Amino acid sequence: MRVCIEKVTGRLIESQSGGETQAHLDTLLQNAVNAGYKAEDVEVKFVDDVEFAEIMEKMKPVPTYSDLRRAAYPKAADYLDGIVKGDQDQVQKYIDDCLAVKAKYPK
Repeated sequence: MRVCIEKVTGRLIESQSGGETQAHLDTLLQNAVNAGYKAEDVEVKFVDDVEFAEIMEKMKPVPTYSDLRRAAYPKAADYLDGIVKGDQDQVQKYIDDCLAVKAKYPK
């Protein structure tokens, strides 16, 4: 596997499989230059599966505060289920869980 990485950020620009010659690395570099990067701002290299997995892990977006808060809320279906069943304990649990999220992630 060969990769082209932006030096400053460590972000993957392009990856290709197969071919392990300098010409293949030169192609990656030329692709980056054609895409608007400066040659001195990118690094092209061969990586193994472990290194590639590490690069891809860095590519995952960091969850925002809003993402974390939204993911922590209970499912609205739990609330609706409690209403339909007339189960006030289930409804109250939903409300309590929502309040706990609001306390954990205040605006």
